[in-house]
Amino acid sequence: MRLIFKIVPEDLWQEAEALGVFKGAPVDLADGFIHFSTADQARETAAKHFAGQDGLLLAAFDADGLGPDLKWEPSRGGDLFPHLYADLPTSLAVWVRQLPLGADGAHVFPDLGQ
Repeated sequence: MRLIFKIVPEDLWQEAEALGVFKGAPVDLADGFIHFSTADQARETAAKHFAGQDGLLLAAFDADGLGPDLKWEPSRGGDLFPHLYADLPTSLAVWVRQLPLGADGAHVFPDLGQ
């Protein structure tokens, strides 16, 4: 299983769970796809796009289980990032965990290999 990760505000994820589908955060809707990060990219994504934000969740997904609507496209520094061009059933989450802020203001990540 190759895990990819979505950082999402907890209230937005709770709304999606109630509907059974995540259609995307505002940035996803504006860009036309749902942004994900790999384990190697997730910390930089949090620092760049979610700095100082509390109330976040980290949701893990099996990249291979998302099918052909998942595209790997160049972004930051030419890295390939996973982008989903479809709605995301919340039931596909392998796990969802809190992404708290540490004392230094950086997000404290769980082990991304699990």
